[in-house]
Parts: sequence; structure tokens; C-alpha cells
Amino acid sequence: MTTKTAGPPVIDLARRTASLQPDLGEAIDRVVRSGRYLLGPETEAFEAEFAAFCGRRHAVAVASGTEALRLGLRAQGIGAGDEVIVPAFTAVPTAAAVCATGAVPVFVDVEPDTATVDTGAAAAAVTVRTRAVIPVHLYGRPSALPDVGVPILEDAAQAHGALDADAPSVAAAYSFYPTKNLGGIGDGGAVVTDDGELAAKVRLLRAHGLSDAYQHTVVSGNSRLSEVEAAALSVGLRRLPEWNARRQAIARAYRDAAPDLRWQEPHDRHVYHLCVARVGDREEWRSRVPFGTAVHYARALTQQAAYEQFVRAPCPESESWAGECVSLPCFPEMTDDEIEVVCRALP
Repeated sequence: MTTKTAGPPVIDLARRTASLQPDLGEAIDRVVRSGRYLLGPETEAFEAEFAAFCGRRHAVAVASGTEALRLGLRAQGIGAGDEVIVPAFTAVPTAAAVCATGAVPVFVDVEPDTATVDTGAAAAAVTVRTRAVIPVHLYGRPSALPDVGVPILEDAAQAHGALDADAPSVAAAYSFYPTKNLGGIGDGGAVVTDDGELAAKVRLLRAHGLSDAYQHTVVSGNSRLSEVEAAALSVGLRRLPEWNARRQAIARAYRDAAPDLRWQEPHDRHVYHLCVARVGDREEWRSRVPFGTAVHYARALTQQAAYEQFVRAPCPESESWAGECVSLPCFPEMTDDEIEVVCRALP
């Protein structure tokens, strides 16, 4: 849900594409001329580059961020009859990925200041069927990682460059949806891990369980990333540190201009995929500001019709965030004048 105004938009992907030329066009042309469009040298190169960027040994490129979560779970043997703890305030794909394995998402509340998982609530939700927990680094802010005696799979769909490489997680799942800090020209994702065995399983699962000599050793589907997408992501990855620094500078300017607005609690490694504040009378506020806004997300998972069946306990903080969150313009190609427009209009 995004507003349209004459002022700065929430995001403008055309500016990103323009900023990457001519390198982006040359990369795409290179793939087209090669005649190799899937699981080729571009994908291999991007996987190596992204693993190095994340400070991990392995990155396995897949078709989407949702698939990265699903395959990250499945590679650990998680499926029917298992439970996976998920914060109730996140995008639907976090829970959808759990359901796609046959497992059950167990919703827990978030902290009132960070909008990330409440570790105490996560601990209280553990049962004999709990097999994993998925903390979400929401809006690009690092989440605490619950130590509840089960593997941690980090949902890093919005957190490129924000994670601790020494974190005690088995893997992190990334999305390369176009709007992300590292966004592609289509969909895409990656599982990043230090576990070579887990990485090998994800590679197997992403391509129909095909090993070699036309041997299919496990039942699976298709979750391949295209060579065109991999080449485009490699071009963007070179700019990612610069882009993240610009996002952080924009967020600081907004906070300095409106210190009394209820911002998501800051963090040293916050990369501001989204710059979010909480506003009581949200729709009235959005209607009068001279810049684009959006809502991420208008309903907690506990309020989604498709997922109500999984609700076990109230999640009031998640639902409160859903009722008040507003995303402000925050993308690297914003001009200084546009940032000033937003700053002047903030209360």
C-alpha cells in the first residue's frame, strides 16, 4: 500500500537501473551472447562473490527469497509434523516457506521497539516438535537470535550487509527481489552458510534432485536462478556498500529532523532496506505529507486469513506495529533536495 505524491517516491527502481549503466547492459549482453542461461559461470561467480561479501564459505543461488527459506529448512530435514518458530510481524513469505515444507509455523510476538522477534516469547513457544527458529532482520535491522536449542535459519531478505558473519546460525536466506538493497532485474534468492553439507543439499534440491549422470537422488522441484539475473546481481554487488551507506545517511537525516517520531530502534549495522516510523493516525498522516509513503506490513501474520489457523497465542506488539508502521522514502538514488523535502515535512 503506497501513496502517490508529487514529492519524493518511496523508491524509484528506474534510477537504480540507470546508475548501473553501461555495466548492467554489458553484463546482460554477455550472457545473451554466451548461449548459457542457467547454472553457468555467471551464477558460479556471483555465488562466490556473495559468499565472500557475507563472510561465509558458501552461497547457493536460488529462484527467490521464499525458496531460500524453504530449501534452507528442507536441507535440514524439516517437514511434515515439525514446527518452526516465526515472528508474527514479518512478510507473509516467511510463514509461506515453512508451510511449503509441510511444517507448521508457530507465531511469536516481537519487541515493541525493534519489531524483531521477542526471544523470551520464542523460548516459551518451544515444544517437542520444534525443529527450527527463523528470526527476521526486519527492515534491515539485525534481530536477536533466539537460543532455544534448535537450529537458527536467519531471514535476511531485507538485510544485505547487516548480518554478523560469526552468528551461531546454520544459514541465512536472502532475497534479491528488485526493491531489496541488492535487488535484481527479476526474482532471486540465496542460501548462505558455512556448512558445506547443507550447501550441497540446497544445490541438489534447487534442480530436481539431480546429482550427475542423470541421477535424481531426491524428489524436488526447480528453483534455479538465471544467468542473466546472476550477472545483474554481480554488477549491483559492487555498489552495495556504497548504497547501504547512503541509506544509513538518509535515515540519520530523518531522525535528526524528527527525533520525537517513534522510529524503529537504531542499530549499528542497520542497513535500512526500509526506514520505518510508527504513527498513531497513520492514514491521516500519510494523506498530508508531501512525499510518498508505504506500509510494511498492514497486517501481522496473526491477522492474515490464510494463517489464522496457526495462531496459538496473542501477539499484541506485532499487531500494534501493523497498525502504525509507515515506510518513508529511503533509497540510494534520492537527491539531497528530496531528502530535505522529507526532513522539512516531518513533525
